[in-house]
Amino acid sequence: MSRIGRMPIAVPAGVTVEIAENNKVTVKGPMGTLVRVLPAEMDIKVEGETVVVTRPNELKRMKSLHGLTRTLIANMVTGVTAGYQKVLEINGVGYRAAKNGKELTLTLGYSHPVVMKDPEGVETVLEGQNKITVKGIDKEKVGQYAAEIRDKRRPEPYKGKGIKYADEVIRRKVGKTGKK
Repeated sequence: MSRIGRMPIAVPAGVTVEIAENNKVTVKGPMGTLVRVLPAEMDIKVEGETVVVTRPNELKRMKSLHGLTRTLIANMVTGVTAGYQKVLEINGVGYRAAKNGKELTLTLGYSHPVVMKDPEGVETVLEGQNKITVKGIDKEKVGQYAAEIRDKRRPEPYKGKGIKYADEVIRRKVGKTGKK
């Protein structure tokens, strides 16, 4: 049996979880509301202060959906209570970021500045000119937008220039040596 799928999800005070038909789960909390349609095969029940996910049978597909469904609901509950954030760092001479309303302008050594618009439900906050914090209540959207920002100039292995996650470690390579 799925070890993760079996665990009940604790619902903190101030958070409501509603399950409509076709497993449409709505989670309301202090930071906002998240709605997601989960696999219809799974059986989701709210029991007092916990949410329990059970599977109908032992088919391989049901086993894989069991843990996934439970984790998605747990992420929604965490999102509406604490929220999610990813921190990106910009390294390199002349590389910087600027914020204007909902637009994030990145100067990354290209012939033009890269302008990105914050998606719905996701907010970017600048600390200085080379630290970007992506915040939101939806874990998937936060991670996706952070990955899109990072893709504009990935860190390179020789000097470490580019945009990297704050907790990411770049494997450095030794450059070529001159003739003797």
